[in-house]
Amino acid sequence: MLDLIYSIVRGIASIVGLEQIVVDAWEAVLDFFEIGGPIIPVVAVVLVIMWVFMLERIIYFYFEHKRVVADAMSVWEARSERKSWHAHRVRELLISEVKVKSSEFLGLIKVAVALCPLVGLLGTVTGMITVFEVMALLGSGNARAMAAGVTQATIPTMSGLVAALSGYFISVWLTHKAKYEIETLAEHMTMDH
Repeated sequence: MLDLIYSIVRGIASIVGLEQIVVDAWEAVLDFFEIGGPIIPVVAVVLVIMWVFMLERIIYFYFEHKRVVADAMSVWEARSERKSWHAHRVRELLISEVKVKSSEFLGLIKVAVALCPLVGLLGTVTGMITVFEVMALLGSGNARAMAAGVTQATIPTMSGLVAALSGYFISVWLTHKAKYEIETLAEHMTMDH
C-alpha cells in the first residue's frame, strides 16, 4: 500500500520537477518509522483519521453549513405564527437539527486528539521494554546497545504529542465555530409573529 502511494506521489512530483524532493522526503519518513518502532504507524493512522475528520468539518463549515442554515431559516420563515408552544418546539427542532449537523464528528476529533499522546506513551513502554531486554542480556554497562531502545522510547512519545498539538487548536476552533453558528441561528430565528 505504501509503495502504491509512493509511486503515485513520485509520478506526480516527476511531472512538476520535484521528484528528488519527494524521494528524499519519503526516505526520511521511512527512516523515522524504522527508528520509532512499531508504534509510529499507529500514531500515523490516528493522525490521518483525525485530520480527515477535521478537514471534513472545515469543508462543511465553508460550503455546506450555509445551505443547512438557509433551509432551517426558510422552514421557520414559512410559518405563519411563531408564538405558540408548538412554534417554540418547531424552532427548537430546527436549531437542534442544525446543531447535530454542525457538531458531527467533533467528539471523534477530540478523542483522536486525546488518543495521540496515549498511543505515543504506548511507544514509550515498548521502547523501555526493549531497553530492559538489552540490559538483561548484555548488562547495564553497554550504553550503545541501550540507545536504540531509548530512541524507540522517546520518538513515539514526541510523535504522539506533535500529532495531538497539530489537531488540538483546529479542534478547539471547530468546537467554537459550531457553538457560534448555533447561537447565531438561534438569534436569527425570531418569534415576532
